[in-house]
Amino acid sequence: MALSEDDVSAWSCKQVAQWLKEEGFGQYVELLCTQHRLDGLSLLALTEADLRGPPLGLTVLGDIKRLTIALRQLQRKNQAQLEELGLAPSDSLPAGLSTGTTGVKWSCDGADGCNGGDRLCNGTELRSRNSNRSGYSSGEVLCHTHSNGRCRQHLAGRLDPEVWKTVISSIYVFLVFGFTSFVMVIVHERVPDMRTYPPLPDIFLDRSILFRRLCSLMGTVFLLRCCTMFATSLSVPGQHLKCASKTYGDTWGKIQRALTIWSGFGMTLTGVQTCGDYMFSGHTVVITMLNFFVTEYTPRTWNLIHTISWVLNLFGIFFILAAHEHYSIDVFIAFYITTRLFLYYHTLANTRAYQHSRRARIWFPMFSFFECNVNGPVPNQYHWPFSKPAFMKTLIG
Repeated sequence: MALSEDDVSAWSCKQVAQWLKEEGFGQYVELLCTQHRLDGLSLLALTEADLRGPPLGLTVLGDIKRLTIALRQLQRKNQAQLEELGLAPSDSLPAGLSTGTTGVKWSCDGADGCNGGDRLCNGTELRSRNSNRSGYSSGEVLCHTHSNGRCRQHLAGRLDPEVWKTVISSIYVFLVFGFTSFVMVIVHERVPDMRTYPPLPDIFLDRSILFRRLCSLMGTVFLLRCCTMFATSLSVPGQHLKCASKTYGDTWGKIQRALTIWSGFGMTLTGVQTCGDYMFSGHTVVITMLNFFVTEYTPRTWNLIHTISWVLNLFGIFFILAAHEHYSIDVFIAFYITTRLFLYYHTLANTRAYQHSRRARIWFPMFSFFECNVNGPVPNQYHWPFSKPAFMKTLIG
């Protein structure tokens, strides 16, 4: 029995499944109708962004486009129902663009009288004006205003790499590492005498957006480390460490030593020997941050990679403690601060909570600056750029 496309809002899940099969999308009946219980109402509200993003996550571009076209045709036939349900035709189309509309002009307006338009990080809203009719209607196209005051159209579901912000975050983490090196020089002057203050007892083992987030998080954690190092001077954690207070004389001598540490990334492998930088462990910060980035930005099905990443993270912490290079409290605080900051950052970024909270923009201005144009979670999709080897293309995509 053929379905009537004039009353789609009354369709059941079975009728939606029948429509999908008739349109040639039978392979998605299980996903859309069984798993996600898509009925007629939800079918009318479905967009291309919904198809691409979680929880559906369709990956075949041809199917996405063909299904989107079929949805547009269905929505055009049911415009009256959409308006009755409070869904403007432009709201239900992908990226907020309506079909069959000519002469559409986009403008930014700071007024508060917009009809449900998406509010951005700077409070600016997008208004769509149709030259054939008066008034304004809301849309899902995001209009981002930059420092030059110009408004740029940004499609929902598309991620802009914003390389210039990545460069700024790289400079930020680079400068923080330099500042950390200078603080380490100052801390070295204040290392407690091992004869007076022996080691303390320890109960234990004695794509551009990602890089920008890594730099901003790493820089912020190491900036916190500068504060704790400067505020708290712990005695040397092991008798095998040859550390003593060292004075570098004038300020220029300290700067030269800081540059040496900076250029060697503070690593013993490059000939850098530092003392007093115990609270908290920089090595734990680095390996934990890398572990969380690996597990967050790889597909959820890569269980082996995630397991290996966690094992390496835990073994790294174990060997830091076993070598008595840090106290247990140093490692614990480093792990706690790194994981909490990573989780808080990504929770705010993925939910875009800062757009609805002026307080968040005040307390986290750098975060708001870096993330205001990132439209939702970064998808974990990878593609092998070469034709060979074939198994890698099959494995990755």
